[in-house]
Amino acid sequence: MSLFQLILVAIIQGITEFLPISSSGHLILLPGLTGLNDQGLAIDVAVHVGTLGAVVLYFWTDVKQALIGLPAALAGRIETPQAKLAMCLILATIPTVLVGAILFFNGLGQSLRSVAVIGWAMLGFGLLLYWMDQKGPQTKQASGWSFRDAVIMGLWQVIALIPGTSRSGITITGARQLGYRREDAARLAMLMSIPTILASGALLSVDVVRNADAQLARDGAIAAAFAFIAALLALSLMMRLLRSVSFTPYVIYRVVLGIILLGIAYW
Repeated sequence: MSLFQLILVAIIQGITEFLPISSSGHLILLPGLTGLNDQGLAIDVAVHVGTLGAVVLYFWTDVKQALIGLPAALAGRIETPQAKLAMCLILATIPTVLVGAILFFNGLGQSLRSVAVIGWAMLGFGLLLYWMDQKGPQTKQASGWSFRDAVIMGLWQVIALIPGTSRSGITITGARQLGYRREDAARLAMLMSIPTILASGALLSVDVVRNADAQLARDGAIAAAFAFIAALLALSLMMRLLRSVSFTPYVIYRVVLGIILLGIAYW
């Protein structure tokens, strides 16, 4: 891959991973719409590592609390806020890991990687985000995240296995439906991304490690670094904007892009 394509892929992944506009959809579309070669599995893993670093750094206070509570949560002792947070993250991750593993090993996930599927997902789930964001109450805070809500949001997150859905977008949709405030909904969605990215990265890296070489390692390091910077900037901007702006700008982008993609797919 050229340096230009590496940086382009990294920036697209970094910006779209945490905004509710689907990073996987954009990465799938990139080679198809530009004529560039597919970036390959190794670069996909590398940019996910970069975005993982960004979200961990931005939410380090919460991440640290979850890590402190993880041993107690695994032992079944949910007696502290830290253990409760860790258990909520575990419960929210299990559905996606199970369904994602099934799709990965039987190859069904590849059948969903089409322009038409991405277009419909962009449009449909974008409108659903708008509906839930406008109609959902804003009464709950992230500090009150319950086991029940974590499971429900985890089930919403499974839908993100459809390319074009947006993992952050669909979990925010679920959180808004449950009544969480916009900023808190985004915060929970970002925290849920950490174990999910770790799980998917571990699954994908099996083949990458087997076929890695020095050139691939260099390219991966460059992609990860640019993805980290882009993700940190996008995440910081979104969280600041949510104090005064709704998710409507992202919905408009999704609807416009969805209509364009459906036009490409069917006409």
